[in-house]
Amino acid sequence: MASRYYRLTEDLDIPGRWRLGAPVDPLGQTVNPWQFTKGNSIQLDAVLKMPVSMGGKPLDFTLAELDIPVIKPHVAAILSELAPGDVQLIPVEIDSQAGAHRILVATRLVRCIDDSASEEVRHWKPEDGRPEKVGKYRAVSGMRIDPAKVGDAKVFRTWGWTIALVVSEDIKEALERAGVTGMKFQEVTGPSVISPEERERNRRLIELREQTNAARQAFWRTLGQLDDEVIIPIVVGGNWPARRQSWRVIHRPEGRTLLVTDGLSDFFVDRAEPSVGFGLELALETDEPLKDAEKSWPLLLLERVADELAEHERVREKAKTGFLSMEVAGQGMPDLLLTKEGRVGVLLGMESSTLPRSFTMPAGEVRLVSVKVTLPSELA
Repeated sequence: MASRYYRLTEDLDIPGRWRLGAPVDPLGQTVNPWQFTKGNSIQLDAVLKMPVSMGGKPLDFTLAELDIPVIKPHVAAILSELAPGDVQLIPVEIDSQAGAHRILVATRLVRCIDDSASEEVRHWKPEDGRPEKVGKYRAVSGMRIDPAKVGDAKVFRTWGWTIALVVSEDIKEALERAGVTGMKFQEVTGPSVISPEERERNRRLIELREQTNAARQAFWRTLGQLDDEVIIPIVVGGNWPARRQSWRVIHRPEGRTLLVTDGLSDFFVDRAEPSVGFGLELALETDEPLKDAEKSWPLLLLERVADELAEHERVREKAKTGFLSMEVAGQGMPDLLLTKEGRVGVLLGMESSTLPRSFTMPAGEVRLVSVKVTLPSELA
């Protein structure tokens, strides 16, 4: 019978559980947290401490900040007995807790992810601009591993996707018999969770997404310095074509900042075929310094305008072909922009001397619609 393996994560459904921060040295300085999850042993001279970032019920197994596994001594004893060559157990002191806990470091890194059996995998490519990551996994969902490639490892991390901590079936059963709290196991062996038809559809969606992203990103770079460090977190769901809402930040000459939607021209995910979605993207340019674009009022305004266009085809078509004014909710906006009704007016589609009217994607032309905020007197 083939061996069975399980991904070990924290049970987030436990009510009132505590949360732990990153480990610090005796001087209170945070130590490099990434070293604990790379799949190799490490050397530390100092005795570490770990703060409780949110009080609550202590667990036998906890994933601290950046998914660092922290376990109680009796859990460490089980792992030391069953997998002595696979783990390094680093003492760590936690305030208000008697006895030293241990940081669990898996010292085995195994190249065993089964790309063909996993639900979805994406790899880093040279064009992604991260040469140190090329060939490794950028995303893995529905992970499956090939047991034949594991060898004698019982606790290990997966090569190229070290976020995954995997244990053998006998380790899982021993921990369950001991009643260890805080653990959740997800099998990563056995038949694929999706059908061949679903896999082919996912493959096609990934291909379309990569083509679309590459073409749009290439265009954004013609408008200025695309900020690769500031990618506004994607919102999944809503009425956008690919059910994902995203925004990018572009730095322009003379300290100006261009905020753009990044997904209104996505393909329609329900159809899984090439298209330019709604056929437009929005652009709002400001000379106001934005220290945190994600929390700025210009981005909030852009989000609200995008929501209106995504929900109303009539408004979209007007924005694609001409020029129009509209109003959106004014919560969170500067007072000088608010009308008596507490709303903010914008003009869509004004011609710009510094921005092109449209750009070309693999599936067709996309209109770049400018968004300009108006003062109440101008709106009137």
